Parts: sequence; C-alpha cells; structure tokens
Amino acid sequence: MRIWGKLFGGAIGFMFGKFIGLVIGLWLGHQVDKYAAASKQLTQRGSSRQAIFFNTTFSVMGHVAKASGQVTATDIKIASLLMDQMRITGQARIDAQQAFRDGKASNFDLRGSLKAFRLIAMGRSDLLQMFMEIQIQTALADGKLEAKEHALLLTIAQELGFGRMQLDALLKRWQAEYQYHQQGGQQSLSIEQAYQVLGIEANVDDQQIKRSYRKLMNEHHPDKLVAKGLPPEMMELAKRKTQDIQAAYDRIKSERGMR
Repeated sequence: MRIWGKLFGGAIGFMFGKFIGLVIGLWLGHQVDKYAAASKQLTQRGSSRQAIFFNTTFSVMGHVAKASGQVTATDIKIASLLMDQMRITGQARIDAQQAFRDGKASNFDLRGSLKAFRLIAMGRSDLLQMFMEIQIQTALADGKLEAKEHALLLTIAQELGFGRMQLDALLKRWQAEYQYHQQGGQQSLSIEQAYQVLGIEANVDDQQIKRSYRKLMNEHHPDKLVAKGLPPEMMELAKRKTQDIQAAYDRIKSERGMR
C-alpha cells in the first residue's frame, strides 16, 4: 500500500497550516499515491498486453498452419521468416516456437485464447487488425487459400469482432501485397495491385484515395501500435506494412498525376 505521498503531504501541510494544513496535505498526498499506483498498474497492464499479443500471435499461427491437415515445411518456413523479420532471438524465439507448437496441438483452445486476447486489447481495432493480418499472412504463406483455412480465418475474425466483409477486404489487400513481394518489389507494383493494397476501387476520386491512405498509415503506425500493446519485436512488421501502403499510394499518385 502506498502511503509516502500521504505522509509527506501531511507533514508539509501541518508545518504551514497546522490541523487544516494537515488535512489538506493528507488529501493531496492521497492523490499522489493514487496516481503513482495507477501509473504502475498501467505499465504492468501494457507489459501483460504485449506478452499476450506475442504468445497468442504465434499459438494461433500454429493453429492456422495446421488448418489444412498438417503443418508443412512452407508453414514452418513462414513462421521462421516472421521471427527473422521481427529479429526475435534467444529466449524470445524459444518462447515463440513453443507457442507455435502449442497452437498445433489438438486440444488448443482457439476461442478461449482469442477471447482473452480481445479482452486485453481493450477494443483497439488497429491492434486487432494487425493480429488478423498476421494470421492471414500465415494462411496465404503458399499463395493460396484453402476452404478450411478460410473457415478458420472467419472464426478468428468473428471472435475479434470483424465481419465477413471486413475479412474479405483484408484478404484482398494481403493477396495484392503477397503478389507484389513475390514479383520483386516496388518496380513491379501494378496499378491494379496498388488500388487493392489501399483497399479501394479504381474509380474513386482523389480525395477518397488520400483518405484511405491516411487511414491505413494511421492504423499501421509502428510507434502508435507499440504504445497500444504491440510487442516491440513486431514493429518491423508494421514498418513493412506502411512501406507497402506508401508504395501503393505513390504508384497511384504517379498514375493520376496527383499532388
């Protein structure tokens, strides 16, 4: 129990105002103690949120990888590449690998894990979306989406509060990004892929393009996501996402002659 604020405030108050000063000093000290306790609790909660995000991400990845019947070499490779992108080494990598194995187990509680994650995410839609995008990336590791994988992604989306249309929009965007990276980067980004990455149709006006671009950049801003609970190890994924969004926007601007 924190009492130092009360003791200090009470002592200072008594020195300057006797009994009334003591009362005022105790009250002010109590507010300081409350603030300090709340700050510590928020810090602990943030660390807990990052730990749950980290563990749930890799355990659900393992579950998604097994959706088609068995975990393939490609599934394991994409998990390893993801860890490499995040620069996860040492104990953190061991923990991620164990979580991935836990997710492959037949008794893995998918819905329970997702409910716990959604609860600690506290309704942060951008954080939930980042998680969803990582699972989509896992399902599309081989460039195709099987029926069982789609059904599982839909279950994950619904548990996190996303509808079927939102999932389909995310899938369409990620498929465009996958093709973009498979073809070698920005030089091969087609105008059709650019519109898909931004999640818009080719017939929208310039203002809508700018709004979509700003919205996506805000949702995937690495520093903002980490502050909301994204593990620091996953900042590299957010950075790569913003680079793709920027490349798509630049491609469309060039095509349209936008300023």
